[in-house]
Amino acid sequence: MIVRIAHSPDSDDAFMFYAINQKKIDTKGYEFVDILSDIETLNKEALKGTYEVSAISIHAFPYVADKYALLSSGASMGDNYGPMVVSKEPFDVKELKNKKIAVPGTLTSAFLALRLFEPEVNYVVIPFDKIMEEVKAGNVDAGLIIHEGQLTYKDEGLTCIVDLGKWWYEKTGGLPLPLGGNVIRKDLGYTVMKEISEILRESIKYSLTHREEAVEYALKYARGMDKNKADKFIAMYVNDLTIDYGERGKKAIQLFLKEAYERGFIPVLPEITFV
Repeated sequence: MIVRIAHSPDSDDAFMFYAINQKKIDTKGYEFVDILSDIETLNKEALKGTYEVSAISIHAFPYVADKYALLSSGASMGDNYGPMVVSKEPFDVKELKNKKIAVPGTLTSAFLALRLFEPEVNYVVIPFDKIMEEVKAGNVDAGLIIHEGQLTYKDEGLTCIVDLGKWWYEKTGGLPLPLGGNVIRKDLGYTVMKEISEILRESIKYSLTHREEAVEYALKYARGMDKNKADKFIAMYVNDLTIDYGERGKKAIQLFLKEAYERGFIPVLPEITFV
């Protein structure tokens, strides 16, 4: 059976699926095919139920919960760090609503976190890998950065106005900010869903125990980061919470979506089941 795994072309996702792609583990007769796309495109494809397994933003989950279940592994959580609003010149965070901010997509969890922080945000959607350029060019006042931008923005001469992962951690008394998760199509049936879930978990565990070779493989997706930065970035988003959400991770997702629903930012509060 061919199973398409759609994910971002990032070092952390490449690290996660290294063991599957390089046939380092037993894939139980499944043939896994990588589909690489930016997260906002993946969110939109998930609305259509395109791929068997996909990385999506947690923000997008309520819109696809009729077709997909959340896998209990593969999460990206910002544990006292996360997406940031950056600008060329510092300004008071209270000024945020008066600024034009480039965001990487309206279904991203970063955007939902920004709206929970500042509901009246004035935004324009820009591909995530062009946001820092737009900020530097002065085309926008600030940018909401995700992925490796969180480690490289200072190299670009930019300043952090707010770290939304840090804000959420402090606001919730120590919960991580849920950013991305892996989902699996419900129509595959419980047995297949469970088997694929186990294979993905084994892949993550393999990379964490064979870190050196997995990081080496992931470097080709590291977009200009050297090995040290790439390793640091991977450690931020592939860790114990990625192997399994655990109670802390599950609580964080439930609270994140509950707050979004209560404030009218998502239309439904889905029942969350973890495979």
